[in-house]
Amino acid sequence: MESLQELLVDILNIDFIQGILSNPRTKDGVLKIKVRPVEKKGSLYFQFESFTETQAFHENLTAEDAGRRIVEYMSAFRQMQMTTRSMNYTVLVSKKGKVTIQRKRQAAEVKAPELSHNRSKKYILQEGTVVPFLQDLGVMTGDGSVVKARFDKFRQINRFLEFIEDILPQLDRGRELTILDFGCGKSYLTFAMYHYLHEIQQYDIRIIGLDLKRDVIENCNRLAEKYGYDKLQFLEGDIADYEGVQSVDMVVTLHACDMATDYALSKAIGWNAKVILSVPCCQHELNGQIENRDLAPVMDYGLLKERFAALVTDGLRAKYLEAFGYATQVLEFIDMEHTPKNILLRAVKTGKNSTDAEQKIKECETLLHVNPVLGRLLYPDGE
Repeated sequence: MESLQELLVDILNIDFIQGILSNPRTKDGVLKIKVRPVEKKGSLYFQFESFTETQAFHENLTAEDAGRRIVEYMSAFRQMQMTTRSMNYTVLVSKKGKVTIQRKRQAAEVKAPELSHNRSKKYILQEGTVVPFLQDLGVMTGDGSVVKARFDKFRQINRFLEFIEDILPQLDRGRELTILDFGCGKSYLTFAMYHYLHEIQQYDIRIIGLDLKRDVIENCNRLAEKYGYDKLQFLEGDIADYEGVQSVDMVVTLHACDMATDYALSKAIGWNAKVILSVPCCQHELNGQIENRDLAPVMDYGLLKERFAALVTDGLRAKYLEAFGYATQVLEFIDMEHTPKNILLRAVKTGKNSTDAEQKIKECETLLHVNPVLGRLLYPDGE
């Protein structure tokens, strides 16, 4: 870690914007850490915000102590993104503890960070900064203010971008990346994804949005042309039948209804997509299949059975992804008060298929007498 210590000595100063430690080696403790500079009584400190599944903890440290703490933490994390006013750094730590540091200069110097200790929530897309696509989608006014009635959508968009921010080290900067958004709808998040990855992070990306509604697709294409988003294209079509690309780097499927999610996940696995982000919706399939007399206290009540079936559906989807070589997390997308469809599956390709996951799938499906479509798509011969 000596090279990392030397780097931290150089960059933990007033020009430091933020650091994000992610991809922990275990899932039973701190899952993510954010570091940012703060000013207290005229002195510069670095605030550590550590997240577990249910809690967030804060700690303020001097530059020297912050550097030591980051090095300590990196023994438990696989990657870290750090941003300064002039540079972006990606730190990767192998299983054997080998540290690799990637450096990329900012296209333009970033504005100095806000050092207020008790600042309000900092969003990736900031209120007060005009974002054209948010204006046209009715989320933002001409002066950059967020429309009060659409603030939930503004929060949702930023929350989604935070999930993408975490997986940036998995995306190759050295070539064009292909991203597919199945069931893109009005494409709030598709435009946000393109804006963030291409305009802010300056990745070379091509995004294809796919949906069945012709009028929606036509409008989205008009907007993409208006903004000069040359590599953002929207197509009319069905998820199950789409064959327009040979390989894909990231697949996004947000609120694709019922089995459409399964077809999207199957496609993503078939393309060996490096990253999959999926928010399932309307999980009806297994509700008509589940049989287990021992679970009568749940199964005898339609509403409870429906919710149980939805959780089983998404749990099996996560395990199928693990079985096919993905490190998979089940995350909360946004607060339940804003939408009941708040589970997000985030999967990153490791290439290490899991026989343990396969065994757990078999046991669960046998116990509940279910045969989900995703399993049939992935194992067409019934293996």
